[in-house]
Amino acid sequence: MHISEFDYDLPPELIAREPAHPRDASRMMVLDRPNGQTADSAFRAFPEFLKSGDVLVLNDTKVIRARTTARLARRSGTSRDIEVFFAEPAGETPGNVWHVLCKPGRRIRPGDRVVFGDGELSGVFQESLGADLHVLEVDCREPLMPVMQVLDGLGHIPLPPYIDRPDTSADEQDYQTVFAANAGAVAAPTAGLHFTEEVLDAVRSRGVEIVTITLHVGIGTFLPVRTSIVEEHVLRPERFVLSESTADVLRLAHRDKRRIIAVGTTTTRTLEYLMKEHGEIRSGAGKTDLYILPGFQFRIVGALLTNFHLPRSTLLMLVSAFAGGAAIRDAYRRAIELRYRFYSYGDCMFIR
Repeated sequence: MHISEFDYDLPPELIAREPAHPRDASRMMVLDRPNGQTADSAFRAFPEFLKSGDVLVLNDTKVIRARTTARLARRSGTSRDIEVFFAEPAGETPGNVWHVLCKPGRRIRPGDRVVFGDGELSGVFQESLGADLHVLEVDCREPLMPVMQVLDGLGHIPLPPYIDRPDTSADEQDYQTVFAANAGAVAAPTAGLHFTEEVLDAVRSRGVEIVTITLHVGIGTFLPVRTSIVEEHVLRPERFVLSESTADVLRLAHRDKRRIIAVGTTTTRTLEYLMKEHGEIRSGAGKTDLYILPGFQFRIVGALLTNFHLPRSTLLMLVSAFAGGAAIRDAYRRAIELRYRFYSYGDCMFIR
């Protein structure tokens, strides 16, 4: 497939730079997969589209303050300010070695040092991984203090570049879901941003069971596809954790042929990865690099709540696989005509 199959033109004014207030005031397009028909609704009405016995799966990852500025001291003796984006731990669990995106970053060499703030954090670059991605070994002024705890004081909320403004104190709450619990993501699972406690209570009142998984959204989600043939793109793995209680609920629902509704593409990828690897949902921790393209056979996700995604993105490819490319193209054209708000802080789509 050529990347142009997943392209579209979006008027810049439809990129949402602020969230809806309150969260559940966003619009929601409903897309029926059997016939490709769409209808317009509001997210507050989302519980009305659910029925007793459904299982709703949320991603409870929490966004870390991953965007920082630092002073780069090169081995040559020169220095300058750079942006350092803490993308993901290099090991299985967060430690003192991280993969970081640097801007500008192409001239960084192993042995170059960076200092953050007043020295609370410093580090030495170990190697370059290409595309401005580097391995950084970090030292904290307090040796036992986790890096993410230091970032809480030094870093900024990593709003996507297309929002095109500095983060504010409001983003500390707006760019987290109300059920965020496990820190580690560098981008929000945006389909979950629409939920309020009132909506979650309304979902439960309809006899719907709610379970959570954790997938720490990484840079693989938003790195651009640079190949013209989409199958040649390689998706970076992302870390996930799934509890035994969640696995039990999902196995039983799948056995009973009850509908499992994924909130977001991250949740979808985690569940479908487990089914592809094991033929069932298993508890535990791992990494998934599942790249879902049209033609993929979904084995467990029966409906999907998702936002409107960037052109040429792996997320647009996933929803095209789930609903059908023609149906998604028609739905996006209609969303543009009706002035839906796009991307992370934008409106949503329920594909059923």
